[in-house]
Amino acid sequence: MPDRHHIQLDDELEALYAHITAMGGLVEEQLAKALEAMSKRDSVLAEEVIVRDDLVNLQQQEIDMAAALALALRQPVSRDLREIIATIKISGDLERIGDLAKNVAKRTLVLNQEEPVTLTGGLVRMGREVLSQIKDVLDAYNSRSVTRALEVWASDDEIDELYNSLLREFLTYMMEDPRVIGLCTHLLFIAKNLERAGDHATNIAEMIYYIDKGEPITNDRPKGTPNKLTDVKPKAE
Repeated sequence: MPDRHHIQLDDELEALYAHITAMGGLVEEQLAKALEAMSKRDSVLAEEVIVRDDLVNLQQQEIDMAAALALALRQPVSRDLREIIATIKISGDLERIGDLAKNVAKRTLVLNQEEPVTLTGGLVRMGREVLSQIKDVLDAYNSRSVTRALEVWASDDEIDELYNSLLREFLTYMMEDPRVIGLCTHLLFIAKNLERAGDHATNIAEMIYYIDKGEPITNDRPKGTPNKLTDVKPKAE
């Protein structure tokens, strides 16, 4: 029969799990609204995203404090310890995604002062892919599915390819017409923010793997084979 110490630790781990789930939902909503604000040129919605970023920051602080308290009072080991360490890291990645969503909203406010352009279509498509990646990794966390986490981890190349394609497109426009350099610079920053959000989703996938396996994923992501999960191996000692 588990003692009171372990019962309390289990309760605290469950609370941390619930906090991460709630924070993930908020961050996912923030990025979705930032993309909607950009596609619809909705400055009011962009402002809402910027203001609500404080809620994301507050949730990270609460998670980190609860995790630190659990470490100090319960002295967890093995998987329980990995759960708490991963919680701290995941909350940090979610906070960064929230910051990147806020940055997209800020750039949207600047873009909305200019004439509408068709160049944002590619950004919206990339943003939807990133949003899908974040949703998938949060689902993997909620279900504790290592397989689904590895799928997110391996699919990051697709986001990188979209980013590189947009980079080439915007650079071409700037070379052909110097008058759009300022505009395209803002679009490039948005594309980079979205690419970085995808990187943080990948980090979360790595933490899900770490919780279950107790070791990191190799840094060698299989190129061009985003679903070839047999290529994913633990890092050598």
